[in-house]
Amino acid sequence: MRFAAVLALTASFAAAAEITVLVGENAGLTFNPTSVTAAVGDVINFEFVAKNHTLTQSTFAKPCEKMTTPSAGIDSGYVPVAANATEHPVWSLTVNNATAPLWFYCAQTGHCTKGMVFAINPTPEKTFAAFQAAAMGGSTSGSTGTTGTTGTGAAGASATGSSTAGAASPTNGATSVSARSVLMLAVVGVAGLLL
Repeated sequence: MRFAAVLALTASFAAAAEITVLVGENAGLTFNPTSVTAAVGDVINFEFVAKNHTLTQSTFAKPCEKMTTPSAGIDSGYVPVAANATEHPVWSLTVNNATAPLWFYCAQTGHCTKGMVFAINPTPEKTFAAFQAAAMGGSTSGSTGTTGTTGTGAAGASATGSSTAGAASPTNGATSVSARSVLMLAVVGVAGLLL
């Protein structure tokens, strides 16, 4: 019985996906892809490849304003990348609730109003296109003035950031661990039970 429970747990972790989003690709004001569909447990890795951008959580109604209610949203802070960088900083987010869309923008002055926005699990009622159009017609909140901020979003995600490529660190009780690492831990756990 215990083996079946561990096997089921292993299968659920093995199904979690890692999704990469390039931030500032080709020195542009972009998230690529612009939106993703993610399941609970999926890890979204934001690879900052150029300039100095943020990943700041907002709301559908106010795309270029940092989310503050019902709680503070996720904010990577500024992530600068040198022009000749060969390794890029990665900031990871784990999806905890796949039923609620999550909305993000770059808080660098003027970037949001030029369309630098991102969505997780947009819906037919609240589309990415409508979110981006609202951002481009709205006002900018400018900068948040923080670096390396971490947190748990009100609508279902936890996040961690790093200043070196591929690293993850524990924050606020949440740790971003790759699906491969979880699978390896589960396999080791199953092997321990069998021995």
